[in-house]
Amino acid sequence: FAVPSWAVAALCIVSLCVVLSCAVCVWKKCLKKKDKDKEKEKDKKKEKEKSKGGFDTEMDGGYNEVSYTHTHTRTPAADALSLQCIMLVVGILQAAELPAMDVGGSSDPYVKLYLLPDKKKKFETKVHRKTLEPNFNETFTFKVAYTELGGKTLVMTVYDFDRFSKHDAIGAVKIPMSSVDFSQSLQEWRDLQKAEKEESERLGDICLSLRYVPTAGKLTVVILEAKNLKKMDVGGLSDPYVKIHLMQNGKRLKKKKTTIKKNTLNPYYNESFSFEVPCEQIEKVQVAVTVLDYDKIGKNDAIGKVLLGGNSTGTEQRHWSDMLANPRRPIAQWHSLKSEDEVNALISNKK
Repeated sequence: FAVPSWAVAALCIVSLCVVLSCAVCVWKKCLKKKDKDKEKEKDKKKEKEKSKGGFDTEMDGGYNEVSYTHTHTRTPAADALSLQCIMLVVGILQAAELPAMDVGGSSDPYVKLYLLPDKKKKFETKVHRKTLEPNFNETFTFKVAYTELGGKTLVMTVYDFDRFSKHDAIGAVKIPMSSVDFSQSLQEWRDLQKAEKEESERLGDICLSLRYVPTAGKLTVVILEAKNLKKMDVGGLSDPYVKIHLMQNGKRLKKKKTTIKKNTLNPYYNESFSFEVPCEQIEKVQVAVTVLDYDKIGKNDAIGKVLLGGNSTGTEQRHWSDMLANPRRPIAQWHSLKSEDEVNALISNKK
């Protein structure tokens, strides 16, 4: 019998679609293969550049000094130099002859570092207890646009940790990136200069207690109070409450929250929350504490946040270590709130 002309046309169209689909699939596979090859080439270039070594600097001098090292790695850009980035790797090595800031004739030093003028990413070393000669040996990485590197200044400030009051700045070192010769390796010490007061926005402080009972596998977080919170409402006040997340590998396992305190920047809670955490897991988990401003209509805005855990940094890491070193005892401490973006970036890096 005769095949209708429309059927022949339809068959041709279907055949053409099948051929086109196969062609598209083959094209996509080729593109993916090219992308994978490009990624492999990039990784090889990075490894070669790292193997060449970088720029080492230590600071040498008089009565109080800090030692650091930093290197850089350029990641290849697609077209223009303006798109290239520098991986600025800063290693905080040690400090020497620090002044005694505590009554007992010692200090509890740690180092905070960031790049001016943006201060978008800040890092902190671990706190070293009762020493004037701390060995830090910690490394931190900044990703900087190649064309912007010359306008940056690396700031490293040594602080004396205090559990219940503001941390005193011992001294600081500023290194303009325009003055650094990345073509050679250097080592030197530099004297600490008087630290300038940080102009970053104050979000407030929170006092909380941590307690862990190994035999029961029970972690207790007590939100005690907060003070000097950032004003979030039109009337110059806030309606703060606190949210606590138990986390592991960047994932939220459990959530708790306090009651809402109306019209205050200095809320008092004294509310306790418990989580079941077996002994073998306590070194792997983190506790994220977020202070939020309650809003009846819109979204509840985050005022600030802190992250506590064995792989956190600075005072938060010290608080966690003190809790583990004193099982069954509640350990209370004040923490300065950080921006939510800053803490979230830290969480993503710890995955």
